Amino acid sequence: MKEIKQQNLKGERALFGSRDLKVIDCVFEEGESPLKESKGIELYGSMFRWKYPLWYCENVKTEDCTWFDMARAGVWYSSHIAVNNSVIQAPKNFRRCQDLTLNDVAFTNAQETLWSCSEVKMTNVVAKGDYFAMNCSDMEVDHLTLDGNYSFDGVKNAVIRNSRLLSKDAFWNSENITVYDSFISGEYLGWNAKNLTLVNCVIESSQGMCYIDGLVMKNCKLINTTLSFEYSKVEAEITSTIDSVLNPREGTIKAPRIKELIMEKSQVDPSRTQILCDDIEKESSHPAWAGE
Repeated sequence: MKEIKQQNLKGERALFGSRDLKVIDCVFEEGESPLKESKGIELYGSMFRWKYPLWYCENVKTEDCTWFDMARAGVWYSSHIAVNNSVIQAPKNFRRCQDLTLNDVAFTNAQETLWSCSEVKMTNVVAKGDYFAMNCSDMEVDHLTLDGNYSFDGVKNAVIRNSRLLSKDAFWNSENITVYDSFISGEYLGWNAKNLTLVNCVIESSQGMCYIDGLVMKNCKLINTTLSFEYSKVEAEITSTIDSVLNPREGTIKAPRIKELIMEKSQVDPSRTQILCDDIEKESSHPAWAGE
């Protein structure tokens, strides 16, 4: 395998179409698409300072690398990519990639990052930015810390473990998602999802878990969660007090205490939902905003 060490590489397509190349401690300066159409590339301790560095690439491994702000849209239309122990400052990275592995990666501006990728594995990833992981499929995620709204929109077939998500509108339009042992805080969690399962999770959400077809919650805690489960088909085992439940469509909700249960007969058939709770503080036939 040919090696390039400690070089400053400038200009359009500096290493275009490279094959079986090891790049060590190099800097890719101004000049778009330096490694476009390359295969069998290993990068160690290298830095990208300009746009579109890895497009239409195959079999790429990076260790201890840095994408600076202007290295935006860094890895698109590529397959079999492994990124380890790296910092990615640039937004819009990873688009339409297949077989992508991210280990110990920090995304300091994850705006519109990780879109329409498949076969994604993430471990020990920290990301800050909106619209993270839109329309991805077949994901395995462990120890993700995310600060960004509208995450995982349209994602299909994902398992998330041991994570902390501060994310309004997370998991909208998603399908076949299971989250284990995680904390999620954000309004409108999971709307329009299908088959969303939450196990041993702590949730904080205004109007969370609504409009879901096939919501399962096992051994979960709800904190400051109001107007939950509206129009959802739900099987929920909650270990804490629920602040309010509004118009679930059908299923079973089990909790030690519910502060307010709101069931509008004009909107849902209350007989289709079983409420297993010995302490319901208030039962209402309509929400407060509907008036008397």
